[in-house]
Amino acid sequence: MSSPDRSQPSPSPDAPHCRVRHPVDLDNVRSRKPHIIGVEKSQRMAEFFSCLADANRLRILSALALGEQCVCDLAAVINLSESAVSHQLRTLRTHRIVGYRRQGRNVFYYLKDHHILNFYRDVAEHLDEPDE
Repeated sequence: MSSPDRSQPSPSPDAPHCRVRHPVDLDNVRSRKPHIIGVEKSQRMAEFFSCLADANRLRILSALALGEQCVCDLAAVINLSESAVSHQLRTLRTHRIVGYRRQGRNVFYYLKDHHILNFYRDVAEHLDEPDE
């Protein structure tokens, strides 16, 4: 294993640099920086993705992608208890991924909007693509 090249002067600690020895393209940085999401939005997105990082919740989404369903039907379709499905739906509702409507004593759940449905379909389609 070779030792690091110490013949090059080390950059100033506050100067932007990459590990590869070349200067940062300041025009590139300036043009892109305004389009990068803020810390608050990135945190909300991380929470959103974290909510989807559960196999049972994704199975619920796959069932709801076919249309709205009540908890008892969802439980039967994905083979979980109604209590477990209700718990997962509560989490999905908190993150505005699913919505619901009441009809008498029944509560029917659905994907909140077309963004969620398209997101689900796009990810599923992406995962079905062959490796290159």
